[in-house]
Amino acid sequence: MPTGQDRRLRVSEIFASLQGESTRAGLPTVFVRLTGCPLRCLWCDTKYAYQGGEELDLETILDDVAGHALHYVCVTGGEPLAQANCPALLTALCDAGYSVSLETCGALDIGGIDPRVSRIVDLKAPGSGECERNRFENIALLNAQDEIKIIIADEDDYLWAQQQLSSLRLTERCPVLFAPAAGRLEPVRLAEWIVRDRLPVRFQLQLHRVLWKNTRGR
Repeated sequence: MPTGQDRRLRVSEIFASLQGESTRAGLPTVFVRLTGCPLRCLWCDTKYAYQGGEELDLETILDDVAGHALHYVCVTGGEPLAQANCPALLTALCDAGYSVSLETCGALDIGGIDPRVSRIVDLKAPGSGECERNRFENIALLNAQDEIKIIIADEDDYLWAQQQLSSLRLTERCPVLFAPAAGRLEPVRLAEWIVRDRLPVRFQLQLHRVLWKNTRGR
């Protein structure tokens, strides 16, 4: 694990809220949002995390998380794995007794992450503008405690996602979640497609958007 000055990460924000996505949706959670992302998805709702933030050492981050007195912690971004010390942070959080999840864009290697962490991995559909950045090698690394999330912007995205579901046999590895891209696809349309085609996936909305719109730190 990094020591001294090497035990630092650039943090956009740390806050408590309800988890808005994944199978953990609705659970009171501390979010550690790291700064920076190599992707520029067209529907991204956290562009403010592309840059800025504050450099904090692991101990300061852990102290801040502890102050919220919650069991669940989600490390997100931006793209958290773009920072070399993210795996060390994940392990430190697990060692501290938290139930830890990682939200990652799916473009970077998820190998070597502490096995106690639940990895929420995106597959980027064509409507994201970043489909070619998918690292399909990650699929073989997933297990039952991980999850795959696909954000759907239109019917073409849905058909693409349906094909990945079948060809990669995704649901045999872990839960798969389909979500409508906010402002791009009416949620009811995606829900109807899933029911019509009897897909073995979980439909999800971004709960935090429903409750707090686009309020930062929620």
